[in-house]
Amino acid sequence: MKRKLFIGGKWVDGREYSALYAPHSGELIAEIPQADQDAVDQAISAAESVQAELRRMPAHKRSALLAAIAEQIAERSEEAARLIALEAGKPIRTARAEVARTIQTYRFAAEEAKRICGETVPLDAAPGGEGRVAYTTREPLGVVAAITPFNFPMNLVAHKVGPALAAGNAVVLKPASQTPLSAFFLAEIAQTVGVPDGALNVVTGSGSVIGEALVTDPRIKAITFTGSPQVGIEIRNRAGLKRVTLELGSNSAVIVDRDPNLEEVVPRCVFGAFSYSGQVCISVQRIYVIREAYNAFVEAFLRETGKLRGGDPLLEETDYAAMIHPKETERTLEWIREAEQKGARILCGGAAEGRILPPTVLTDVPPEARVSCQEVFGPVVLINKVDSVEEAIRLVNNSSYGLQAGIYTNDVRTALMAAEELQVGGVMINDIPTFRVDHMPYGGVKQSGFGREGVKYAIEELSELKLVAFKR
Repeated sequence: MKRKLFIGGKWVDGREYSALYAPHSGELIAEIPQADQDAVDQAISAAESVQAELRRMPAHKRSALLAAIAEQIAERSEEAARLIALEAGKPIRTARAEVARTIQTYRFAAEEAKRICGETVPLDAAPGGEGRVAYTTREPLGVVAAITPFNFPMNLVAHKVGPALAAGNAVVLKPASQTPLSAFFLAEIAQTVGVPDGALNVVTGSGSVIGEALVTDPRIKAITFTGSPQVGIEIRNRAGLKRVTLELGSNSAVIVDRDPNLEEVVPRCVFGAFSYSGQVCISVQRIYVIREAYNAFVEAFLRETGKLRGGDPLLEETDYAAMIHPKETERTLEWIREAEQKGARILCGGAAEGRILPPTVLTDVPPEARVSCQEVFGPVVLINKVDSVEEAIRLVNNSSYGLQAGIYTNDVRTALMAAEELQVGGVMINDIPTFRVDHMPYGGVKQSGFGREGVKYAIEELSELKLVAFKR
């Protein structure tokens, strides 16, 4: 089926199309328009033309539109989940969980749209400030470019579109090439609930063509991007004075202290490592276990991993399916082979079964192996033993990434020490770094990004602070 670009509230044919294939089966599922420079220009113009209307729109109306989007997705939730499973290869149960979070994200955006406020500033705290009253407000930035990845094609779009609309900005959305159908689904819903024409535009196609246009066009006032560090750094270097929010790579780790409750800890770590075949920004990639608990932890982890079942993502019993593209599977296998050559042991997995790479557990992985120091973004986890939590923290921090980390410990002093010493954007005490709810601040340090998502915090990133001062 041929799809169309969504520009200015209208469905527009592309001059060229490319085939979209399902990751699991390889079957053709759609023909996707490839936006050229002219199409991107039209989308930016459409967004700019409605910006004044959005700026004047009362907060309660912006809130109502976002709430209506949430309700429409809720009514079509099974359709949305099957769409994610088809285009992203995400197991249907995991896809349903993403849809539920997407609904929650738009509801949070609807609520936060009514809570965008400033503060009074006591100018008389400084000599010369007597007789003056001051307050701050927040105003929309203008047209926002949102560039999103394949792994959460509905909820990560919501984390950009929801806050942008809540703050009164228009959006030009460029979804990942493998997952455009979820973005078109959102456009259909936005049109149905009466989002003003041009407030949301969806352009699909080449990242280099569309991204170049969005990053360099002076009408774009902000860019919010989730993707690789290489692309994110290039965007920031070229964006000039545009506001930029970057959610980039990760290499998330869990530290397991002495005497863990294996019945609680192990299933969570297995979930964090292999949910959606590890194609999650905060997937558990490294586990450091104190020596005394190591053998029991590994045995329990392998037992729990053995319960997972691979297959067609549309089947209810499937826990994992094919990765997003065969090239990604081959890259992951190459990293596994490299780790093995450097002395790592493969405890399970490590070889593809058709298009599927099963969950892979490694141990004795040296820190210089790519599966240890880079982002594998695949169903691979390493479990290494350490002599102390302090040693584990040093290993966690020995990374160019710093998104989230987790630690399981029964000692509050150890927990507080880890919270202070771990060089990450978020520390999860007695949970895995894969934990995220959609209203918490989310973002990293080092090469993991710049700025914060989480609806309230994203609104701050996508709005401008203004001071108003009265002299009596």
